[in-house]
Amino acid sequence: MRYMATYDLMETLRNTNQWLGASALSMASYPVFSMVPNPALNWMAAWGQVTERTFQRMVTKPDWGIRTFTCEDGKDHLVSIEKVVERPFGDLIHFAVPGRKPMKRRVMLVAPMSGHYATLLRSTVKSLLVHCEVYVTDWHNARDIPVSAGKFDVEDYTLYLVDFMREMGPDTHVIAVCQPAPLTLAATAYLAELDPEAQPRTLTLIGGPIDPDASPTDVTDFGRRVTMGQLEETMIQRVGFQHKGVGRSVYPGLLQLASFVSMNSERHMTAFKDQIMRVARGEASDHDPHNRFYDEYLAVMDMPAEFYLSTVERIFKGLEIARNEFTIKGHKVDIGKITNVAVKTVEGGKDDISAPGQCVAALALCTGLPDEKKASYLEPEAGHYGIFAGRSWRNNIRPLVLDFIDANSAPSAPKAAKPTPKAANKNLAANG
Repeated sequence: MRYMATYDLMETLRNTNQWLGASALSMASYPVFSMVPNPALNWMAAWGQVTERTFQRMVTKPDWGIRTFTCEDGKDHLVSIEKVVERPFGDLIHFAVPGRKPMKRRVMLVAPMSGHYATLLRSTVKSLLVHCEVYVTDWHNARDIPVSAGKFDVEDYTLYLVDFMREMGPDTHVIAVCQPAPLTLAATAYLAELDPEAQPRTLTLIGGPIDPDASPTDVTDFGRRVTMGQLEETMIQRVGFQHKGVGRSVYPGLLQLASFVSMNSERHMTAFKDQIMRVARGEASDHDPHNRFYDEYLAVMDMPAEFYLSTVERIFKGLEIARNEFTIKGHKVDIGKITNVAVKTVEGGKDDISAPGQCVAALALCTGLPDEKKASYLEPEAGHYGIFAGRSWRNNIRPLVLDFIDANSAPSAPKAAKPTPKAANKNLAANG
């Protein structure tokens, strides 16, 4: 009960701040006040508008907002989101474009389960949708999952990816963004040993903590400083009575958001102060850069407690992936079993979450993979989000990833008959 009361207290505080913002906006916007203009009332209304929107979007899942798409025929086609696989903790969804010929590239984007919804990859999906059939792992908010659905830890997460890859088939190109990179690597190795016919053609790992100790950051240092007992005591709560997952142990999204904001608190405070002034001057809009960013950034979801704790204990503290000691239901997963899935890593030179060196460590673990099927790339000026969204992704990284996919799309063949993939991969590896 103590943990449920704490969970409800956090939601009460969020709801109160949202109400305060709405009240300030309504009071300062009272029509009769327009008879006597007062700059203080304009500022109060602006503060209320920004505050209400800020706290309201913390509990609202953003919409994908991808409704139409202009194909090469010059016509606009509707985009429909179809569920390919439905599971309690997450679905595999497909961004279908009716009327368009099926694209040769079939891409499965593995979205992070790190406090944000899969919609964080909206711009990534849009950029790939141009020339690919795009599938995404759409993870659910743990507070909406009944306790009867059972647990969900890193092993269950990996098995979900295994099932999704089996559903997609071998002509698939998997791209894992950030947090799921080590578990996606493990899922690929699991298939390589137990179901090789279901392996994807390529695996691209973007900014993931394959070896957190390769280049420590504040995130990895935090995992080292605290004990598992301290984490469970301070970070884990039980879902309150107003949600479907009542009683489920979770790492609340609001706590995760607080840690995100604290990493760059001054920048966020300045951003909100500037936005309040823009609203007061009438210069803001519903979809201005501030709102576009924070509508997504502030929308957080709860993670299953066992997933969060096992990630810290096994991936960051125990380094099970980095040491090639990861097990699934007692079965040791040997990353060296990957022998014909081309693997590429992408890192950002200014990534302060998964620093350069953490992700590229995956290539050294793929001892059974020939060098011509390995590639790496470092984007010098990109931060963590820049390596999968924004200008760096669009202009530099995305073209290289698509070239890597094309170079390794055909089934494996003797090296003498396949000079193009070898040259392309070697060239990419030289940039890492």
